[in-house]
Amino acid sequence: MNIDDRLDAKLNSINSEEKEEILKNFTTFKSYLAGKVAAGEKMGLSEEVLAKATEKVAGYLANHEEPRNREEHLLQQLWKSGDKEQQHALSHMLLNLVKNEG
Repeated sequence: MNIDDRLDAKLNSINSEEKEEILKNFTTFKSYLAGKVAAGEKMGLSEEVLAKATEKVAGYLANHEEPRNREEHLLQQLWKSGDKEQQHALSHMLLNLVKNEG
């Protein structure tokens, strides 16, 4: 199972209570993402692979979840207004954000 398939399976397996807990505020979301990034780094995933995974998650959230706070709303608007290259750059920026705060 490749990383895209594993991400799809994980995104589809998160129940609504868990999803609500993760997305309830931006700090919780960043902590969740930081934990997943740290796990990916321990598995030896490169920065580029992590950015692509972040890109996939961000695309899923932008298309399937309603923002629950101002930060999520801003991220969704940035995501939807950008082209693929800009979305990929935003994914790298999100990675840097959670790495620098962790």
